[in-house]
Formats: sequence, structure tokens, C-alpha cells
Amino acid sequence: MASSTAGDKCEQRRKQVMLGTLPNDFLRVAPTQIQTQEEADRAAAMRLQHQMYAQSQPNVGRLQMTIASAVLNKNYGMTRMDPYVRVRLGHYVYETQTDVNGAKNPRWNKTFQVYQLPKGINTVHIEIFDERTLTDDELIAWVNLTIPEAVFQSEVVDEWYSLTGKLGDGQEGTINIVMSYETGPILPQDLNMRPVIMMPPSGYTYPGYASVPVYTLPPTHQPPVSTPPQPVISAEDLKQVEEMFPDVDAEVVKSVLEASGGNKEAAINSLLQIQDC
Repeated sequence: MASSTAGDKCEQRRKQVMLGTLPNDFLRVAPTQIQTQEEADRAAAMRLQHQMYAQSQPNVGRLQMTIASAVLNKNYGMTRMDPYVRVRLGHYVYETQTDVNGAKNPRWNKTFQVYQLPKGINTVHIEIFDERTLTDDELIAWVNLTIPEAVFQSEVVDEWYSLTGKLGDGQEGTINIVMSYETGPILPQDLNMRPVIMMPPSGYTYPGYASVPVYTLPPTHQPPVSTPPQPVISAEDLKQVEEMFPDVDAEVVKSVLEASGGNKEAAINSLLQIQDC
């Protein structure tokens, strides 16, 4: 009876140990005062570095464009579409991530920072593609939109724009784009968000745009590689070396003499080394 009671108590203690939620700081070593101070100093140094960097940089214009979402009128293909957006501003091209299975209601919420707009460029070309696996990505819809003047007046413009495609002008659905503009220095964290310069593939024409020629470097002419002439070995030299090494196959003697450039002394030294081995 006593043994049964002891077993029940052990079982209860085991359940108390195994059940329950572990605290968030379980097995976590608390930072020391020195480590905490080092982290605070590092953060302060980074803030000071960013401030000094910002003060040393000239102010430039920055267009902030967010590709939020779209509502499409047709699902192209046999399965649900995987849409992504390509933004073209002059020769600068940006791309969003792919919304896998986004179908007719894709969402991206991707923000681009466009520094120093090219002079005279105020039109943005937006394209929506369906990412394919076995074939080329298909262009679904597009729109050419002019950057509203209100954007350059420090206003945030949040608009839905009609899309054009196979269904007709403005019949493919709408896309939500948010734009704003401000002037300030380029911060270090924004340096990795600079535009990617891309050229369209050969023969492809963007809707509403003429094809851009791709400049290729002229071919460089490499001088032909000259092979050294084979040494001329006289029959008399070959016979003399063969007579000195009667136990060595004649083809081996000839090969060693050719590798020595016809030099009998070098060939003899090589053959002596072969025999010593």
C-alpha cells in the first residue's frame, strides 16, 4: 500500500515536470551589464554614423512608389496565376516578388525608392506578368501612368489605375499604386535599393514603347596560338642513343629524345634516370 502511494506521488511529480509552458527565457543566459552597455554603445555609434553621413550628403529627390495589389478580370492559363509586377522608369527597371497563387487578386505591397528621376521622365510603365515554370512568363496587363503633379507637392497619392491587355483598353482590371515624393540625403540603408538597369530582350517591344537597341562590345581578335615545331631528330643521333641503351625499347628512346628537343645529352641523362628507377 505504501509502495502504491509512493508510485502515485512520483507519477504526479513527473506530470508536473513534463506538462506546462516553458518560460521565454528558459535556458537563456541573461546578458551581463558589460554586454548591455556594449550593445547600447554600438547602437549609439550607428545612429551617430548615420547622422554624420546624412549631413555630408547633398539633398536629392526621392520618389517612393508602393505596388500594393491588383484586381484582375481574367485568370489566364490552366491553373491559378502567379503574378508579379515589373516597373519601368526610363531605362531603370524594378520588380516585385511573385505572389504565388495570387490569381486575380494578387498582393505585393512592395515599395521602391527612386532617387534622382531621369530628366524629362514623368511616365511610369507598369506590367503584370504571370510567372511560368516550363514556358516564358506571360504578360497579362499593363498601364502607362503619368506621375501626378500632386506627388511633387509633397502629397501622398493613393490611386487605382485601369489596366490594359487582351480584353481591351482598361478592361483587364485595376492596380493600386501609392506614390510620394520628398527631398533628402541618400541614407546607407537605401544604397541596396538602387535601380537595376535592364535592357529588353532582342525583338521584344514593350506596349507603348519602341524597342531599345542593345549595345554589344565589338569582338576582340585573339592572336592564333602558335605551337612549337617538332624537333628534327637525325637517324644517326637516334641510333647512337639506342646503342647506348640496348635494354630500352626503341620507341621509348625516340620519345625521350623528342621530349629533350633533340638534345642527346639531355636525353641520355633522362634515360639514365629511368634506368636508375
